[in-house]
Amino acid sequence: MSLKFSKKEKLKSRKAIQQLFETRQSVHVFPLRLIWQKFELPLSTSPIQFAVTVPKRAFPKAVQRNRIKRIIREVYRLNKANFYQVLANEEAQFGMMFLYSGKREPTLGEIEKALKKLMKILPKKIKKDASMER
Repeated sequence: MSLKFSKKEKLKSRKAIQQLFETRQSVHVFPLRLIWQKFELPLSTSPIQFAVTVPKRAFPKAVQRNRIKRIIREVYRLNKANFYQVLANEEAQFGMMFLYSGKREPTLGEIEKALKKLMKILPKKIKKDASMER
């Protein structure tokens, strides 16, 4: 598996992002909140499409927001193989958005720790939500 963060993996569709926020399926591990949705029709060839957002209210300077987004994308890029393994048994494509909820700029280690916790929690939540839909 390539460690690149390709264009196919970026979640850019306004409709898909709007659907993410309407479904309200989320998991929170401080300082990250992960909002996800299963897409029945594939949006791209990638099994996971992913986006990052940082609140302007907490970080008014674009430099700060961009740095935080860069850190989150880098940690995801390095650990995406683990995400793919966790979601390998699912037959659908996922749209995911990471929201940063901290009040100060994080370190790479803090984000990596939170992301690994999310990887443990996410499969349980997906199975729980799938069983509730039936």
